[in-house]
Amino acid sequence: MDEPDETLDALGLLCPLPVLKARKKLRALASGQVLRMVADDPAAIVDVPHFCTEAGHTLLDHRRAGLTLTFDIRKG
Repeated sequence: MDEPDETLDALGLLCPLPVLKARKKLRALASGQVLRMVADDPAAIVDVPHFCTEAGHTLLDHRRAGLTLTFDIRKG
């Protein structure tokens, strides 16, 4: 994937903070722009896809490297 329009470092934050911070960052983006969020909360693997579905955003990609999760979210 190309570089995202915005990046959110949510490392060290526990549920629900990664999703709440992603919501705030996405509000500032234009529709179609991409937010890359990096998190290490194990609950994020469930919370972020659910948030995207509920809020009308598209989860473009998610990947894991050790304990670090990376999500690419296109604003709906």
